Parts: sequence; structure tokens; C-alpha cells
Amino acid sequence: MAKVLTIGEILVEIIATERGNGFRAPVPLIGPFPSGAPAIFIDQVGKLGQACAMISRVGDDDFGHVNLERLKADGVDISGIEVDPQGTTGSAFVRYREDGSRAFVFNIRHSACGTIALREATQTLLDECTHIHVMGSSLYAPSVVDSILAAITAIKAKGGTVSFDPNLRAEILDSPGMREALNTVLAKTDVFLPSGEELFLFADAKTEDEAVAKLLATGIKAIVLKRGAAGATYFDADNRMSHPGFAVDEVDPTGAGDSFGATFVTFWLNGAAPLDALRFANASGARAVMMSGPMEGASTRAELEAFIAEKEATA
Repeated sequence: MAKVLTIGEILVEIIATERGNGFRAPVPLIGPFPSGAPAIFIDQVGKLGQACAMISRVGDDDFGHVNLERLKADGVDISGIEVDPQGTTGSAFVRYREDGSRAFVFNIRHSACGTIALREATQTLLDECTHIHVMGSSLYAPSVVDSILAAITAIKAKGGTVSFDPNLRAEILDSPGMREALNTVLAKTDVFLPSGEELFLFADAKTEDEAVAKLLATGIKAIVLKRGAAGATYFDADNRMSHPGFAVDEVDPTGAGDSFGATFVTFWLNGAAPLDALRFANASGARAVMMSGPMEGASTRAELEAFIAEKEATA
């Protein structure tokens, strides 16, 4: 059985309960919710019963422990997550604007997870894991980038695989070292999971088909293009197939793409047909947006099966 690894930020998310443009005045808040893109991803992997682990750092504070307790309860191996007695767990304050976009205040780079490094205690995880998932948002500090690249090298050297979700905005691509790190990860990627226009950040192309063809020519085995509520499309050298999204009442979209990716990768690793993997991944993303908080809508396989059966019966 494959064991999935991710490396990157763990933080808490604190959400404004009123819509607005930011945090220049007092506003009611709810939280803390366990969060961080790679943490959301690996939590969903664990919830599906897939062997998985995470390498990260948290502070010895309530925010750190609420994350550790959630990840462990959902089946994630947390032995690679260090607790820094002098550190502070990362945080993200988020407020939704009237148009549905979000305003964030992050504390990541200077939190405990800003100093992630591979240490002797994490070598066992590298020996055990056969797949690594990389979030572009995790390429935020030199030590984290070095750790991710070293883990990719170790896992690929023994025949393992890599999935990559860029999880980026175009305006941060000019951050020092970011583009180089992204390109290095992409060159090792087996399954690429961009969202919408992110596809064109990695291929000089005018059309979707042209961009996909150029990326597949680099050696990527499969591309899964996330289209939000519209669903997703799968591409490989011989196939193109789409599956529509499932209509739900959206409460909080944060983490939906991470849940989608986790579900697709888990099914892909277990040999599922691409269309089946898309169906379950779309269901996972849909269920995720129905709850407030990034991990609150994480799903078991049984929950996904029941959700799909209900939606398809009423279609």
C-alpha cells in the first residue's frame, strides 16, 4: 500500500463572520480552525483510510495542538511534525469580501513552520513513503524548499511518484527563488493539479489544449485541471475526460481544492479509473464547501459514496 507524504505549513484559520474588505477595524471572528494547504490535503488523505504522513513544525501552543489532534484523529502519521517549545504556530485571518473573494493576514514565514527542515527523526518517513504531494504555497522559505526537494529526490530514487498543486497567484511568482523552485518541482511531477488559469503559468500557450500538450511533453503522466463548481478535466497522453461538479450551497470554499486533490491522488494511487477518481474528487470538493472551516468538510469514502448516490439519484 502506498504511503503519502507532504511537507509544509500547518496553521490555524480564524474567520471574520461579517463580509468586508479587510481588518482595518474590529470585526467578529470565529475559529481557530485547523488549516494550511498541505495539512488540509493530508487530513483528507487520512480520512479516506490511506496511509499518510506530514513533515512540519508547530508551536507548543493551543493552535499547534488543535492541529495535531485533528490530523492524528483522521489517520495522519504525525511523527514528523515537530513541536517547538519556543515557537508559535502559524495563523491566517480571513475575511470574505462581498464578491466572494478573500482578504488574508498570514503569519507563516516567521512561525514555527517557517523553519521546517529534514532531521534524523524524519528519515524513517522518507524510507516509508512512496508518494509525495507538493503545494506551491509551501515553497515559502529556503529551508522548506530544500526539504521538499530532498524528499522528492529520495522518493523518486526508489520509484515513487510526485503530485503537485501550484496553489498560487500570478503576482507572487516573482518572489525570490519561487519560479526556480516551482520549475524544479514541476520537472519531477507525475500528476499535476492546476486550477483554471494556473495552467498558463507553466506553459507558454494561447489555448488550453496547447498548454496541456506542452506540459505532457515534459514527462508529466497526468494533468487534472480543477474548474471549481464546474468540475474538473483529466488529461494524459491518450485521454481527455471531464466530470461536472456537484451543485451544493457554498458556505466556505477554503480547502475545497486541497480536498479535491487529496481524493484524486488517493484514488489514482489505488488504480482507480480516471473518471471514477474525478467523480469522487468532485464530491470531496463539494462536501468541503458545505462547512465553515478548511478541514471541517473532510470526508470518508462512505460519506462520499452516499453523497454521490444521493446527487445522482436526484439528477
